[in-house]
Amino acid sequence: MSLNQPKSKKRAISGWVVLNKPYDFTSTQAVGKVRWLLNAAKAGHAGTLDPLATGILPIALGEATKAVPQVQDGIKIYRFTIGWGKATSTDDTEGEVIATSDVRPEQAALEAVLPRFIGTILQRPPAFSAIKVDGERAYDLARAGEKVELAERPIDIDAIELVSHGPEETVLEVTCGKGTYVRALARDIAEALGTVGHVTKLHRAAVGPFTDEDAVSIEELEAAEAGDARDGLLLPVSAGLEYIAEIRLDAGQAKAVGHGNPVLLTGANAPVSMDECWVSFKGKVLATGHVEFGQFKPGRVFNL
Repeated sequence: MSLNQPKSKKRAISGWVVLNKPYDFTSTQAVGKVRWLLNAAKAGHAGTLDPLATGILPIALGEATKAVPQVQDGIKIYRFTIGWGKATSTDDTEGEVIATSDVRPEQAALEAVLPRFIGTILQRPPAFSAIKVDGERAYDLARAGEKVELAERPIDIDAIELVSHGPEETVLEVTCGKGTYVRALARDIAEALGTVGHVTKLHRAAVGPFTDEDAVSIEELEAAEAGDARDGLLLPVSAGLEYIAEIRLDAGQAKAVGHGNPVLLTGANAPVSMDECWVSFKGKVLATGHVEFGQFKPGRVFNL
């Protein structure tokens, strides 16, 4: 083969790979691997997962990247294990032990404190997080030995369920909104019980419309033959918009929206006002946007 032979051209392929991210794999590595396997021209992800976490990492290819905000804003479900008796610098197994306790919470005590963490609550993010402090990532400052104190911020937790409880560890499942740090939640639950703890296992079971049932592994992608078999593991772009309202347009309206223009919605059931929605023509996503005074106003136009 000639050394000057050009590399294969990247494909303008669009859709979602709902990846079950493996342990000890960064989200960036996962996106790169999927992009390479599918020879995709463009890719991104909807919500970072820590390297030590497993589970749902929605990877957007091509035009699906325009729907990343809608997926990121969706409800998330995490199943996590708290190891009792040790606090770490990172609030997970990656950090150094910074405090210990002989206290092991009883199940009744745990069940009594969990309701405190449901609803809109204030949470102090971990020092080892991607939040920026004076332009620098908090985890970069923490790794450099600087003391990082992040301000509390409101988060939404819909539910916390006790999966199993033992003297040394407890498994919980939390349903929460954007911006929740499970490591911080575990830390705070332990503190409320008069002890210390850290996350020893973390699995994300859902992000927005995507769940474990939709997920594929890197091994499954590798095993599928390149081409139609591998492409068959993709979900359509519209799958990422399942939780927001769809409005179907006619050919004339679709043409106008395709050029980025607003259109008047007609028909007996046409909405007059809507905060967020998407429009389609013959099953294909045309744009996301909102409805104001009976007009759909496109925000992002898709080229499918």
